Amino acid sequence: MTETSTHPGQQVFHEYRRLLFSVAYRLLGSAADAEDAVQDAWLKWSAADRSQVADPKAYLTRIVSNLALERLRSARHKRETYVGPWLPEPILTGGDASEAVTDAESVSMAMLVVLETLSPLERAVFVLKEVFDFSHAEIAEAVERSEPAVRQAAHRAREHVRARRPRFAADRSRQREATERFFAAATGGDVNALMELLSPDVTLWTDGGGKVRQALRPVVGAATVANWFAALTTVTYQGVGPADMKAELVEINGGPGVLFSGPDRVIATLTFDFDAEGRITTLHNVANPDKLHAVADGTAYDIGTR
Repeated sequence: MTETSTHPGQQVFHEYRRLLFSVAYRLLGSAADAEDAVQDAWLKWSAADRSQVADPKAYLTRIVSNLALERLRSARHKRETYVGPWLPEPILTGGDASEAVTDAESVSMAMLVVLETLSPLERAVFVLKEVFDFSHAEIAEAVERSEPAVRQAAHRAREHVRARRPRFAADRSRQREATERFFAAATGGDVNALMELLSPDVTLWTDGGGKVRQALRPVVGAATVANWFAALTTVTYQGVGPADMKAELVEINGGPGVLFSGPDRVIATLTFDFDAEGRITTLHNVANPDKLHAVADGTAYDIGTR
């Protein structure tokens, strides 16, 4: 961020900066792109005639939403030609959202993957309405559409998300316990213990983006997924041998996750979806080095919605 303490609009912008990043990240699924959108919003804000702005929060949200929509539309073709599955860029999270279940769910890998299937307009409308509780009128102004068009987009998006997001999630303490058990079993190479933690039809999605070797299709089934992780204790992974591999439990995108690293770099992140019994139904493994800058920096984002 390049704003200076002497700029008259800096204090107001700083007040809403976290909110702007939270909006942009949920719209884009990329911390780097969200930071760029926030920076561009600052440039527009600093050049604006702020004496005419009655509601800075709404004004800044409109700016960052439109900037994110532009980026989202231009990114769609790139994502369609992506090598292997495309997953969002993971972030370390902390702050109030670690205790706010709704905030955490809205930034989870599972939700961001579902949001990726919406049109850019539907995604913006859903995020602003369902996550940030903006009115239809406020959203219409933000995305420069009529209010009826926004209501229609909101309905389509809500039905789409309801049909696709995980329906049965364990409570957070059970998720944490299952993650810790998975961590112990994976780092110990215990296939049987891993099998007990995985749903029979569990799916592993891996994102290498063509930059590192990863599965180009989802890995399905408890036995296959368990053996995939147990092998990490005996094989070289992303150029790092078992003796040099470090794994640690961290909070990623509002929930428990695992960070894999070597002597000089972050190698991958791993996040989980759970059923009501606490069994793992989906795993998201991001290893594309272009998507690991945010976690490598060690910055924990507060992705609260207030």
